[in-house]
Amino acid sequence: MPLTGVQKKTFDTDLSARTMLPIDLDGREVVLEARAYQGKDEHTQAMALINHGEGAEAAEIPLVRVHSGCVTGDIFHSLRCDCRAQLEAALRRIAATPNGVLIYLPFHEGRGIGLFKKIKAYALQDQGLDTVDANIGIGEPIDAREYELAAGILHDLGFTRIRLMTNNPAKIEALEEAGVEIVDRVPVVVQPGTHNERYLDTKRRRMSHKL
Repeated sequence: MPLTGVQKKTFDTDLSARTMLPIDLDGREVVLEARAYQGKDEHTQAMALINHGEGAEAAEIPLVRVHSGCVTGDIFHSLRCDCRAQLEAALRRIAATPNGVLIYLPFHEGRGIGLFKKIKAYALQDQGLDTVDANIGIGEPIDAREYELAAGILHDLGFTRIRLMTNNPAKIEALEEAGVEIVDRVPVVVQPGTHNERYLDTKRRRMSHKL
């Protein structure tokens, strides 16, 4: 697929920064390369955590998770969604895989509507609406996320053919439209709980997630 426009985007030193980042993963220290990226404006930022392969491993097709930021789930361990469980599962796979990459998109909060409106939608869910109808109820899209920056990051890393960890076919479609070839979809399997069972069922029935 020819790359045009944003699909050719690379990042100069004013738009990206890098360091090595030690993290605690299941009680052990793991060191990954961290690259931070600036998108269209100062509010559109992202981080890539990379587990580099060496030698023959460097030729392996990267395993990638493009993760939407979730303050309630990722930071405060909310049980209303599966975000934290997916993030932790992805980190475990990436830390064990040559050319494993996690792209974290904080501006995707609430499927792109932001934290404030996400909590407003939660309040409607408390009244009985599912996650789709709650977004509609506050006048917002069901899913407002775009993946331009994620695709640009992958091109900047030289990864245009990837194995993508996702349950969301819309994410696959968006990345492929931006010139990233998805050679395999790797499911992210998490167990439903009391507080997120309906949420997961709605994603499967109304948003075509492969759960």
